[in-house]
Amino acid sequence: MKIIRFEDLDCWKEARGLTKKVYDFTKRPTFSKDYRLSGQITGAAISVMNNICEGFDAKSNKEFIRFLTYSRRSCSEVQNCLYIALDQNYISENEFQNTYDHCTKVRKIIDGLIRYLKKH
Repeated sequence: MKIIRFEDLDCWKEARGLTKKVYDFTKRPTFSKDYRLSGQITGAAISVMNNICEGFDAKSNKEFIRFLTYSRRSCSEVQNCLYIALDQNYISENEFQNTYDHCTKVRKIIDGLIRYLKKH
């Protein structure tokens, strides 16, 4: 399949799913009252998507890779925030693991795209 728009990228599609997942549990009353953590984790999830999109419109593969690297780092930030959310009992162990694994999946897809871009 030819990639024409950022929405065609698998990493962006998965990042979108991750962002939805994060928003779903940050809307809960107990979680939403923790403004700092709620804002941090949603901001990091949004950053994963935004940097993929922004990098896609870059003028070179090198610049695209730079933005994908930012996106990758934001995945790690989401994972770190998940530990805090778990420790505060805002999310269950199952939600933690599911979302953590989703971040890992997004990062692996991003890594694959970075490897591809470095070769082309």
